[in-house]
Amino acid sequence: MALDKYLFTSESVSEGHPDKVCDRISDSIIDAFLALDPHSRVAVETMCTTNFVALAGEVRGPDEMNHEKFKEITRQAIKDIGYEQRGFHWKDCEITSQIHSQSADIAQGVDEGTGTDTEEGAGDQGIMFGYACNETPELMPAPIMYAHQILRRMAEDRHSGKVVGFGPDSKSQVTLAYENGKPVRATSLVVSTQHDESLSLGDVRELVLPYFEEVLPEGWLPEDSEIYVNPTGRFVIGGPDGDAGLTGRKIIVDTYGGAAPHGGGAFSGKDPTKVDRSAAYAARYLAKNIVAAGLADKCTIQLSYAIGISKPLSVYCDTAGTAQVDEQKLAKIAAEIMNLSPRGIREHLQLNRPIYKETSAYGHFGRTPTAEGHFSWEKTDLVDELKRQF
Repeated sequence: MALDKYLFTSESVSEGHPDKVCDRISDSIIDAFLALDPHSRVAVETMCTTNFVALAGEVRGPDEMNHEKFKEITRQAIKDIGYEQRGFHWKDCEITSQIHSQSADIAQGVDEGTGTDTEEGAGDQGIMFGYACNETPELMPAPIMYAHQILRRMAEDRHSGKVVGFGPDSKSQVTLAYENGKPVRATSLVVSTQHDESLSLGDVRELVLPYFEEVLPEGWLPEDSEIYVNPTGRFVIGGPDGDAGLTGRKIIVDTYGGAAPHGGGAFSGKDPTKVDRSAAYAARYLAKNIVAAGLADKCTIQLSYAIGISKPLSVYCDTAGTAQVDEQKLAKIAAEIMNLSPRGIREHLQLNRPIYKETSAYGHFGRTPTAEGHFSWEKTDLVDELKRQF
């Protein structure tokens, strides 16, 4: 039986968090490949620490994408985030690249006409989840949306120069009270942000508080004693100088903040032939359209794949008892309304484009689609077709 009242918490981390620095670098390399050749294959991992970045992985694409180009892209990504500190600076940090050509065995299973399945197969085995709910206009769980929005607004003002004193590295945490399945107020808020050495804790708190007021609905702020800003008291040393980072280590931040299941794989660093990424986008797309169509208040979609096989092995749909229509029919339609082969997903959502750098921070979901093709999986263009089915 569902709880009538409960608290739920989600966190976000900024683009300057060490793990997100790595996601940004890996996704920037993917974009550079796809800008030159939309059929490139890329799987790139990044590790960073004090004044050091290591790149590893396997690729197939244009010859001009070489080690020197990878290092150039890495420096630009670090510069764009804003790292110009003594322990991590885009100009002089050491960068090493061990990126090499894609395995012929993997290529055989994935390329059309070369594996045991003559159609283009999945780039790996695995399970992927998508989720949507009607808690926010973006059809996302409210705690993760507010956690992202607080940090995005802080970063925007840092980049524009509107606010001086924030560093690139920050984290947020939002706890909401739910009543009858709906969020009604915040019970605690946390932001830890890197800052200039000249700022006191009081100065930092004064800079941060307006973002809570701006993002949360009116009347939702908790009492002052439950608003925590830099609770350690000082956060000057940040980013990779303070902690090592790795690609793909913030997967719950990337998705639904723990409000829904997550498959085993990360997204960043993987081109869209990898179903860890593309099928998770497809699952979100289906779930969001089902909720946007008013067919359910919440929806979880699971897809599963085997490496080298073109069709999904299973399609699962669960509305947690909120479906307004026959749930078995809804699951059947979800499996049929779009081509869920790896190629079908890429073509439907137009994923073979340089659109991934923007996904590397503040969530892959709940974002606004653009004319350039970013966040195409957030469109609700299946709504009319779904409604016609019932």
